[in-house]
Amino acid sequence: MARYESEHTKFMREWLEKNPAELEQKREGRALWWDKKPRDLDTQKREVMATVAPKAYYYDAN
Repeated sequence: MARYESEHTKFMREWLEKNPAELEQKREGRALWWDKKPRDLDTQKREVMATVAPKAYYYDAN
């Protein structure tokens, strides 16, 4: 029995075969936004010290 394949899946498969550089851009984008490298302890300490404590009542305008 043949498995169903949507038109979108077929289009994407064909498009990626014609544009192989797109896969590399996809990997670079993922690395930029999701695959974060571990930071050194000094950077982590500076980030913790730079955070501002939230107000006790978030909706207070003053």
